Amino acid sequence: MFRKAAVTTVSNGSYLQGQANGRLPSMDGGQPAQEGKVVLKKKVTLLRGISIIIGTIIGAGIFISPKGILKNTGSVGMSLTVWTACGILSLFGALCYAELGTCIKKSGGHYTYILEAFGPLPAFVRVWVELLIIRPAATAVISLAFGRYILEPFFMQCEIPELAIKLITAVGITLVMVLNSTSVSWSARIQIFLTFCKLVAILIIIVPGVIQLIKGETQHFKNAFAGNDASVMGLPLAFYSGMYAYSGWFYLNFVTEEVENPEKNIPLAICISMIIVTVGYVLTNVAYFTTISAGELLLSKAVAVTFAERLMGNFSLAVPVFVALSCFGSMNGGIFAVSRMFFVASREGHLPEILSMIHVRKHTPLPAVIVLHPLTMIMLFNGDLYSLLNFLSFARWLFIGLVVAGLIYLRYKRPDMPRPFKVPLFIPALFSFTCLFMVALSLYSDPVNTGIGFAITLTGVPAYYLFIVWDKKPKWFRKLLGK
Repeated sequence: MFRKAAVTTVSNGSYLQGQANGRLPSMDGGQPAQEGKVVLKKKVTLLRGISIIIGTIIGAGIFISPKGILKNTGSVGMSLTVWTACGILSLFGALCYAELGTCIKKSGGHYTYILEAFGPLPAFVRVWVELLIIRPAATAVISLAFGRYILEPFFMQCEIPELAIKLITAVGITLVMVLNSTSVSWSARIQIFLTFCKLVAILIIIVPGVIQLIKGETQHFKNAFAGNDASVMGLPLAFYSGMYAYSGWFYLNFVTEEVENPEKNIPLAICISMIIVTVGYVLTNVAYFTTISAGELLLSKAVAVTFAERLMGNFSLAVPVFVALSCFGSMNGGIFAVSRMFFVASREGHLPEILSMIHVRKHTPLPAVIVLHPLTMIMLFNGDLYSLLNFLSFARWLFIGLVVAGLIYLRYKRPDMPRPFKVPLFIPALFSFTCLFMVALSLYSDPVNTGIGFAITLTGVPAYYLFIVWDKKPKWFRKLLGK
């Protein structure tokens, strides 16, 4: 199943792909592709890069339930402040990833940067947890939102059957997998279209909100910071909710090898996307408060639908459709990006070799895409999805904090590394501290679920020594693994 990494360790600490039989060279990993080799094409332009980031960040949350921040801040003014602060902090993290993406021109995102900075064991643990739990569960959750809201217009007067939601969700997941297996270009084009739909949906909320402000509907902004005082624990948890809403800015780094002119396009795509998302999120929340009070927002199950029903009448039926399209865009962007992490991990010898294979005609990492399909289906029909995500939400910020700390480490370990884009040192220092603070906070505030998540993550350590390091496996064990 797994094989020992055929990786060359060079003097500067960089990991390059070995030229083993059937193995494929990295586009920018230090070895040029030989003539006739099948490689992933550079088809991600600046516009497609922006659509990957925006299309993956904006999911269902901003339309359905942005009440986590309001609940933990206690006032309208403080919630808007946290939305803005989380956008700026996410921009700092994205800028750190922009530097990493322009100096380490290999796909794989978190996995690749941890591998470069700290070596194979923590990198393997990261991809192990992502493959087995995080990505299938996260895909299933966003897909369930897609299934629920695509059916909403057909079940306006009654509850939607859970089986119908899961069946439509399964169709949506399969469609995304087929799309990403068939064509990089078509996947990117559809992502651009879906990103456009998300921005239209946000404008549908923002424009009426601005009109309400012009009419003088500002009663909910009077004494904006009055209300329940944010507790010492509540404010950090509000930041945790906000950072989760903005998460997705790192997905372009998963496909670095497929980006045209990455030195220019990665920083540009990241900066443009984060500015658009931050402004859109803040204005959307302002629009909500022109029509809905803080108390009503906390009671609403789907804030965008409540807002639309009050201001748009029958046109509010279109909102669930836009939410469903938004969820589909997040599904598509997430699968497109994360499959490249599995592709690179296989190329480095940390996952089965088949996952590093590319379709000869379609030039897609087909096995790395479809490996997620059965795992996601198991999660969809059998798993306690939300518990799994609660268990492992801390792992995302732990490893992102580790990646950004690795940027600081590489500044000292490899000062001569070419850095076409370089951020001031205080930015990675502040961001990595924030991530690790959120991890420590989750250990304090929810020790049981976080402890379970930590234990699940640690299973990657024995798996690394069992599948990767241990050479003298008995014959029956090798036979079990298909070797």
